[in-house]
Amino acid sequence: MSEQNTRRPGEVFNDEDSNRSDNPHFDSVLATRLSRRHLLRGGAGAAVVGSAALAGCAPPASSGGAPGAATQLGFTPVARTTADTVTVPPGYTAQVLYAGGDPLGADVPAFRNDGSDEQWGRRAGDHHDGIEWFGLDAQNQPSGSFTSRGLLAMNHEATTDEKLSSFFIHANGGTATLPRPAAEIDKELMIHGISVVEVRRDGRRWATQPASPYNRRITTLSEAIFTGPAAGSAHLATKYSPNGTKGRGTVNNCGTGKTPWGTLVSGEENWYGYFFRDAQDDARRNDPKITAAFKRYGRNAGAASRHGWESGGSDDRFQRWNTGATGASAREDYRNEFHTFGYVVELDPYNPNTLLTKRTALGRFAHENVSFAKPVAGQPVVAYMGCDARGEYIYKFVSAEKWDPADANPRNRLAAGDKYLDAGALYVARFNADGSGEWLELSPKNPAISGFKGFDFKTQADVCVFTRLAADAAGATKMDRPEWTGVNPKNGEVYITLTNNSARTEATVDAANPRTYSDMKGSKEQKGNVHGHIVRLAEATPAEATFRWDIYLFASEADADKANINLSNLSDQNDLSSPDGLVFSPATGICWIETDDGAYTDKTNCMLLAALPGQVGDGGARTVKSGNKDVTTHVGKPQTPATLRRFLVGPKGAEITGITETPDGRAIFVNIQHAGENTKMADVGDPAKYESRWPSSAGYGAGQRPRSATVVITKNDGGVIGT
Repeated sequence: MSEQNTRRPGEVFNDEDSNRSDNPHFDSVLATRLSRRHLLRGGAGAAVVGSAALAGCAPPASSGGAPGAATQLGFTPVARTTADTVTVPPGYTAQVLYAGGDPLGADVPAFRNDGSDEQWGRRAGDHHDGIEWFGLDAQNQPSGSFTSRGLLAMNHEATTDEKLSSFFIHANGGTATLPRPAAEIDKELMIHGISVVEVRRDGRRWATQPASPYNRRITTLSEAIFTGPAAGSAHLATKYSPNGTKGRGTVNNCGTGKTPWGTLVSGEENWYGYFFRDAQDDARRNDPKITAAFKRYGRNAGAASRHGWESGGSDDRFQRWNTGATGASAREDYRNEFHTFGYVVELDPYNPNTLLTKRTALGRFAHENVSFAKPVAGQPVVAYMGCDARGEYIYKFVSAEKWDPADANPRNRLAAGDKYLDAGALYVARFNADGSGEWLELSPKNPAISGFKGFDFKTQADVCVFTRLAADAAGATKMDRPEWTGVNPKNGEVYITLTNNSARTEATVDAANPRTYSDMKGSKEQKGNVHGHIVRLAEATPAEATFRWDIYLFASEADADKANINLSNLSDQNDLSSPDGLVFSPATGICWIETDDGAYTDKTNCMLLAALPGQVGDGGARTVKSGNKDVTTHVGKPQTPATLRRFLVGPKGAEITGITETPDGRAIFVNIQHAGENTKMADVGDPAKYESRWPSSAGYGAGQRPRSATVVITKNDGGVIGT
């Protein structure tokens, strides 16, 4: 996620802006008037929740089919609120299920939440993010229909830090100067990564199973293997793995996805800020194209790292975060450690004995999640991805192998991943002003890439490690921070959240990113595409090289100018800012939209909305005035509370992120990330000064320090969520 609320002096590691390419924003063709035919081808009474037991009717049986596509939203919209709690509609209950620090072993002590806790490698990590459900039946077999028992696999993206230290997990707030103590860093190395936890429903209540053999943590120190074109390349050679086939751990994992063969995929997003290289590193390397590549990925020589982990001592677990050329060769230092992050990683939640796999064929950038088109026998497997930084791109991967339905339940799930994710074609999107678009292949076979002056692209390994540069060369369209992608199960259309872009200006607006405007937060003026939007694509088939597009939703405050800002006609029941997470319910087809906002938080905390999406072309062409510039774009059908309404508002300082559900759609699991993150480090010892004390304020767990947590939401009458 983008963690827009995070307060950090100096460099903000989750607000990268390193795209200095000359790729067009298509402003030169925006004066063309567009015909609609280009697209037509193709409140009140909210419940405040805590950890109380569920009330109402008994839940359904343990297994059952999905209820089918929802035709209407059946809940009362939740009003905007800045209350320090989780608010859901009347008739719903949310239960806190799994919070940072919760034990993942029967012998791990209960979490004290006072900064003294240890054994972080066997506890829930920090900053819960993307999450997926993996069902288990009574015979311990994977199940696509069992609804009362399953595994939740989720990312632990980052940690709350004002300056260097992850201050809520240290008794005194930790050390905010260099060098950092090794004991503090060791904790912080373990709170990042991924966790797998077994959950069960007993009657009306859900609970984690601390003694489950499926429980697992992946941290920054867990062994990983590389597969795909870059595996074994010189770009990945390090002191730890001189042949470039192995790596250690994963970090800043953001969104997730579930593969057609039943594994978790997770995106490594803002990893660049965890690394350091000193001010002399460019000169030592004496390779202008490599040093330019470091800068293109946000890591300038001499810039401070996010946590100062490299300062912990001479041990490799610390020195690997110094990615400078300090030895005689790449096999004697960690100059390439930076290149071992930024991938889609795959994990088999059902098998704790398997290693984490980094799938280099899907490219290296600031990955959010991965969403898959519905697999069709005899057709390639297709995955969609976004790169979350200002002015970055939207990507697609098309497998070389054709889908075999027998692989939906394979004996070896990671072998299926080898089959479909290690070879294929990687593409980047270019949006045209007439509502069409092209997928540009990222390969040395593309003359724009092989002839690029900014880097020597000789092999596909070069493309997969330096993907951003290849996309620059190909001529991709700079977007307003592409985050989550989602595929509409009804018609296969692809939705991509563009969360915001403070760098969007009148000179750079284009058809796909048409707004730049001013918006006030209290007395502070905010500029650019302040609130973000959601674009959607329609393809004849997922493997096609062309698409049609429009903008499904323009995020906005309800009272904003409807001619140029509030283009989706949002009201008090459904206005929002900074759409981030986006997931379609497999059970109902509802599109769930989550926000990670810092622009509207004077009036409301972050939220979750439910939408009944339409289709590309259900609106029409629209001319928008951005400053003194007229931009013609394509706007989806205006929203109403019947098609989009607010379902949940979170506690203070929290981002709402990650959502998954049981197969029957009667329980959804939502992650509440970094409640209270705007607390000052100096106030860690005074709970009265915390921005939030959730979830302890809701009756969950010990202590008062805020924690990220998963909540499970059910309907009190046992019905299907959202309907």
